[in-house]
Amino acid sequence: MRLSVNNLACERGERRIFQGVSFTLLPGEALVITGRNGAGKSSLLDILAGRLHPASGAILLDDADERTLPECLHYVGHRDALKAALTAEENLAFARDFLGNPALKPREALDAVGLAHAARLPVAYLSAGQRRRVALARLLVAHRPLWLLDEPTSALDTTSQEILRLILESHREGGGMVAASTHSPLFLKDAKEIRIERNPLPPSSAGEGGERSGPGEGPSLIELGPSHDPRSRQGHPLPQRGEGKAGEG
Repeated sequence: MRLSVNNLACERGERRIFQGVSFTLLPGEALVITGRNGAGKSSLLDILAGRLHPASGAILLDDADERTLPECLHYVGHRDALKAALTAEENLAFARDFLGNPALKPREALDAVGLAHAARLPVAYLSAGQRRRVALARLLVAHRPLWLLDEPTSALDTTSQEILRLILESHREGGGMVAASTHSPLFLKDAKEIRIERNPLPPSSAGEGGERSGPGEGPSLIELGPSHDPRSRQGHPLPQRGEGKAGEG
């Protein structure tokens, strides 16, 4: 499967957030989306997930066997989207049945994220980090080649972040693709990076042009290249599982 994004632009409330986003994702590749708050990272993922319509540009999906893009992706957003009254296992069982094309069983997925002991606990009883891990475990209960992740390390301790990295790399080794927005390094090997930065306007144009972030700024500039995290590049050591202390999440 090949995902091609060509000259994508986004508008929210009649304000241009970003424009000129272009990239290609092939099997096994990862794209890291960075930039400060309000630059448009989440909006870009929302467009890819079909939650927002682009103002212009095109998203092309090739070799998907007649599946649509939403049928080929997992999306994990800022909110964990879990039913608090259901157990962790019940939340994953629902996701597995709803999404189809099942992969791991709920207990197996929870074990993969270090939460097998919490399978029968209602999600309302779990910490923020534990709820985040249940949400990420949904990636494992149904086969989807493209994973869209918005701040996936939010609320995760050091050990859980390493577990997530291993899961993402395993997905890529199997031919899967990852696009993730983040403020924290993900340590993904050979990842591409898109950095979205607000474009300053000349003083005479400050406050004009339909920008969201405030006067004096225009639509975001897009920088595409290899990840700026040196530990994610070929030949640099990656953190090993178990490094650092586990927090309360």
